[in-house]
Amino acid sequence: MQDAGVGFILVIDRRRDKWTSVKASVLRIAASFPANLQLVLVLRPTGFFQRTLSDIAFKFNRDDFKMKVPVMMLGSVPELHGHIDKSQLTEDLGGTLDYCHTRWLCHRTAIESFAVMVKQTAQTLQGFGTELAETELPNDVPSTRAVLCAHTEKKDKAKEDMRLALEEGRGVLESIGAPLAQGPEHGVNQDQLDNQTTVQRLLAQLRETEAAFDEFWAKHQQKLEQCLQLRHFEQGFREVKASLDVASQKIATFSDVGNSLAHAEHLLRDLTSFEEKSGAAVDRARALCLDGERLIEGQHYAVDSILPKCEELQHLCAAFASEVGRRRGLLGKSLELHSLLETSMRWCDEGIYLLASQPVDKCQSQDGAEAALQEIEKFLETGAENKIQEPAQVYKDYESILNPDLMEHVRKVFQKQAGMEEMFRRRQASLRKLAAKQTRPVQPVAPRPEALAKSPCPSPGVRRGSENSSSEGNTLRRGPYRRAKSEMSGRQGRSSSAGDEEESLAVLRRHVMNELLDTERVYVEELLCVLEGYAAQMDSPLMAHLVSADLHSKKDVLFGNMEEIYHFHNRIFLRELETYADCPELVGRCFLERMEDFQIYEKYCQNKPRSESLWRQCSDCPFFQECQRKLDHKLSLDSYLLKPVQRITKYQLLLKEMLKYSRSCEGAEGLQEALSSILGILKAVNDSMHLIAITGYDGNLGDLGRLLMQGSFSVWTDHKRGHTKVKELARFKPMQRHLFLHEKAVLFCKRREESGEGYEKAPSYSYKQSLNMTAVGITENVKGDAKKFEIWYNSREEVYIIQAPTPEIKAAWVGEIRKVLTGQLQACREASQHRALEQSQSLPLPAVPGTSPLRGTIRNTKKLEERKTDPLSLEGYVGTAPLPKSPEKGRGP
Repeated sequence: MQDAGVGFILVIDRRRDKWTSVKASVLRIAASFPANLQLVLVLRPTGFFQRTLSDIAFKFNRDDFKMKVPVMMLGSVPELHGHIDKSQLTEDLGGTLDYCHTRWLCHRTAIESFAVMVKQTAQTLQGFGTELAETELPNDVPSTRAVLCAHTEKKDKAKEDMRLALEEGRGVLESIGAPLAQGPEHGVNQDQLDNQTTVQRLLAQLRETEAAFDEFWAKHQQKLEQCLQLRHFEQGFREVKASLDVASQKIATFSDVGNSLAHAEHLLRDLTSFEEKSGAAVDRARALCLDGERLIEGQHYAVDSILPKCEELQHLCAAFASEVGRRRGLLGKSLELHSLLETSMRWCDEGIYLLASQPVDKCQSQDGAEAALQEIEKFLETGAENKIQEPAQVYKDYESILNPDLMEHVRKVFQKQAGMEEMFRRRQASLRKLAAKQTRPVQPVAPRPEALAKSPCPSPGVRRGSENSSSEGNTLRRGPYRRAKSEMSGRQGRSSSAGDEEESLAVLRRHVMNELLDTERVYVEELLCVLEGYAAQMDSPLMAHLVSADLHSKKDVLFGNMEEIYHFHNRIFLRELETYADCPELVGRCFLERMEDFQIYEKYCQNKPRSESLWRQCSDCPFFQECQRKLDHKLSLDSYLLKPVQRITKYQLLLKEMLKYSRSCEGAEGLQEALSSILGILKAVNDSMHLIAITGYDGNLGDLGRLLMQGSFSVWTDHKRGHTKVKELARFKPMQRHLFLHEKAVLFCKRREESGEGYEKAPSYSYKQSLNMTAVGITENVKGDAKKFEIWYNSREEVYIIQAPTPEIKAAWVGEIRKVLTGQLQACREASQHRALEQSQSLPLPAVPGTSPLRGTIRNTKKLEERKTDPLSLEGYVGTAPLPKSPEKGRGP
């Protein structure tokens, strides 16, 4: 600025140029030079023509030049030296000034370019800073992360541009100071010093801009990072709160306290498992609270938003832990109550087992009766620690968990406990009578008693180690009763009082009745245990994961109609039996009144092979193992599925014993009839088990009427039709056939090999042919063998010689076939009389002689009566209609 105030002197070297160029240059300088211009020195062109032209032109234009700028025309360099010192002139003008115009232009251009870059960089950073300041913070994690990444990328680009600008500035500065770096002899002129100062000023300005931007970016980046932390915290809060809300809703569903000890233990395990699974959400909530506290301590800008969320998470965690603790406490009370109830039930079951296991013969002597009394009293002493003493106290202590179902369960336990104690009081009274009876002066000498060897069937869950599904546990030893009866007979011979014998028989009848009642109660308990502990659990959602695919929708196959059997015995038969407790000799009436109901066992037994097959396929299923563990059974389910079969076979044994001690009583006839009926049911059940094993019969076996007899026989055939050789061979080689006699037909089947295991190990029967009973005749005796009889068909077109295993079996079959044929004859007579009555009451039309259907019927009836009177044969009635051939004959042996 000081030089500009003094003014400038310009030297224009046009020694190698034209005058026109000199004139243009002088005029341009006069018009455009920005500072004070003192003097213009022009070195004229050196050429003669141009020199002369310049002198002339200058003279004509002198005034113009003077008006614009002071111009002095010089003819040579030495003349120039007279105006300007050589030290101020460059070498091309004969001076000593170290100046390179090209270098000066290069430096100046670089400085101006660098200045422009600095200005643009500053503007870019300012605009970027404005953009960052005006950016709205996103509301979610992905958007916040995207904004942070985008701003970071732009920041990095701006920093890269700044780095390039700084590098360029440093390069320009090094280029300006290059002469000084070459050696101290090279001085630095004023222009170079001015250029260095300019570049250093621009570099300083650039660094200040960078520092300001870095400071701004640090704050902006911190805000974005805090925003991202806040969005993470808010997202985590939403997820954790949702998880805790779900857990709170789920814990609210844990309202059940269990209906048994096993159920309560299962619920407690479920609660513990749920607590463990929910622990992850609780731990995450607590960790999120710590994160929020750290954000608050780090001076986060959103403290007012973070603090309430942390407090809410702490409240949710505390509420969840409190609810879990409350539920755990209730289930603990439930476990305690169910443990008391099951202890009482086990005590009751053990008492029932004790009563059922006391043999009758040992109680006939004074020592035996007293020993039984002591055994009962010793057992009753254990009630102090096993039975529930105060019902009111139980209701008070467990009021928090008692619901209607649980209260009903408690009531039933109390009822069972009271019933068992009543059974003990009755047994004690009976035993005291026996013990007191032995104190009479005349003491009978009893034979050595024999222990009643039987395996009791206790209620499930009680003394299961003694359970046995063998035949010993299914039959009642009759030896003790016979020995006791013999003892009574001997006592009668030694006593003059007939009342003693009757009293002894009454005691024996009461013992048999007690045996019947006690085992009936145990049986009902066992059925209920199986239905609740296994069948009901198959439909429980809690056990669904343990049920294999093979068991789905197979409950009816596995358990058959056990539920129907249970309801019959629990609601009807047991209650009716209890009404005969004081008059056991009349108990046969109870059986006779319910004999039709006992036919439900036929359905159960017919399903038993399918049940056994399914059990063998799925016996290793975890579901059965878990149920057995909960019930504390020592035996698996298949042993309990056999109980109905065992029970129906035991009734006839108990009835036989009761009949032995009731021969002279009022109910003896009813007992005998009940025994016969029970044996008939057992036979029907056994026959039906064979009937369901028939294969290959296309029709419906139910259409053939009731099954009367079934058994295996040797069969010869003697048919009028057929190949002679075959007929001859048939006479000598018998076929082994299993016959099924129905009311309407007799079936011939071939017995196949037994297959399967256990209860399913039964034969199968391949159907061969059948004979319609309306076309069957019979010959009772065959010469040469008392075990043979004949069945012939269609007027002896087909003859079957049948050999029974024993004459008794033959007699039974012949008698049953005779009953069928006699029944058909009677039905034919009644039908004939009915038709004759109808015709006599109406006006008949004229008929062709000899074609009256009535005559034909009467004639056939007379013919059948004549055949029946034959002492050697009883031919079957053949109807008036054409005789149908037996279906599906000729299947071969």
